[in-house]
Amino acid sequence: MVPEINWIAVVVATISTMVVGSIWYTPKVFGNYWMRLAKVTPGEGKSAVIPIVVTLIVSFVSAWVLAGATYLSFAFYGGSFLSNALLTALILWGGFTAARFITHDAFEGRPIGLTILNCVHELVTFMVMGLIIGLFAV
Repeated sequence: MVPEINWIAVVVATISTMVVGSIWYTPKVFGNYWMRLAKVTPGEGKSAVIPIVVTLIVSFVSAWVLAGATYLSFAFYGGSFLSNALLTALILWGGFTAARFITHDAFEGRPIGLTILNCVHELVTFMVMGLIIGLFAV
């Protein structure tokens, strides 16, 4: 079975990751807290172009995988495409994204607050992608 993927949903979900990240890490939301814990100095003169391009690429891959996994979940379990998308997003986030963040951050000795901040950001990101993919039912 080849998953049917709504490419418009994947592109919109990809763009949503940039919107969520832009809001989440703005100084008035969690940006100042993140910079302090991650030891990032604002205005270091580094270009953000490469990190933004990398983020777009990996966000596209994540949205594509989420869309494919959602289709497989929906085909297997049935029910609502939207609920399958949201549950699949939650499971993929917990099983892969959060688990990997926690493991790497523990070995790198990063502050627990940074790990929690980044994991919750990824949870919100995945749930927004799941919502978008779920609303663009195949």
